[in-house]
Amino acid sequence: MYDIRFPNLGIVLKNIKDGFTIFGFEIKFYGVIIALGFVLAFLAISKEAKRTGQSEDTYLDFMLWLIIPAILGARLYYIIFSWDSYFQKGKSFGKTLFDLIDIRSGGLAIYGGVIAGAIVAIVFAKKRKMKFSVLADTVTMGLLIGQIMGRWGNFFNREAFGDYTNSLFAMAIPTDYYVGKGTLTGMINSGIITSEMANHMQVYDGMQWITVHPTFLYESVWNLILLIVIIIYRKHKKFDGEIFLMYLWGYGMGRVWIEGLRSDSLMIPFINMKVSQLLAAICVLACSVLIVKKRMDTVKKQAPAGKKEQ
Repeated sequence: MYDIRFPNLGIVLKNIKDGFTIFGFEIKFYGVIIALGFVLAFLAISKEAKRTGQSEDTYLDFMLWLIIPAILGARLYYIIFSWDSYFQKGKSFGKTLFDLIDIRSGGLAIYGGVIAGAIVAIVFAKKRKMKFSVLADTVTMGLLIGQIMGRWGNFFNREAFGDYTNSLFAMAIPTDYYVGKGTLTGMINSGIITSEMANHMQVYDGMQWITVHPTFLYESVWNLILLIVIIIYRKHKKFDGEIFLMYLWGYGMGRVWIEGLRSDSLMIPFINMKVSQLLAAICVLACSVLIVKKRMDTVKKQAPAGKKEQ
């Protein structure tokens, strides 16, 4: 029930639970990983602030400003586009409230956290009389580290996966896991477990398994590659804000592709479109224009006066 397989790689991960209990209180790995992600993100941000001659204390203050709004933004984004899952006819107020605040079992959307974080950053930069573009560049690597870590919370929760595949990196999950959580019927009815998955069930250890794209892994690896590119390039940036724009562009490119594979995407009501895929595409287009424009402006500023007049 708690095993996870990568059958085409010959990998079997035994007894991968989604949490542990201390003194009768259940602690989810999802929450532990998010907390660890914040810590590692701050360490990276602090180091980048020191490298660029900024105060590390300033960014400690920023992280303290950021934590709660980022989590609230990520949760609110998820709830808005999963409204029917939380507000159901006949459901008690207490149960609805519990489900709304229960983030230990998942339900945080990265784009919601980024949007909330950007708003906090704008306010913080204005209050501290900093350039928002400098602050954004400084926190970008920490943001990516947090996202890389956060996707492994999805792994432990067996969520954020794609449709059926038999590719090299296909991941198999026993349906008994969802039966034990009481979520199997809901996942089938909502289309998260698709007909393709149902038609290609595999049997291991006497249990039925769905075989899916591990999109959490794809995104984590994509973000790791993007992080490496940014680490290499950041010393050669052409203008303040370029690193943050590169992040939005690179992450958006990957999300457009990866979101297209997912079966649990948040949808825009009435138009049947994946909201994060659309937002990612908008980010790619907007950042492409901004990067080109800012680079052209930088070249013009650096050109000799005589050349400007020609």
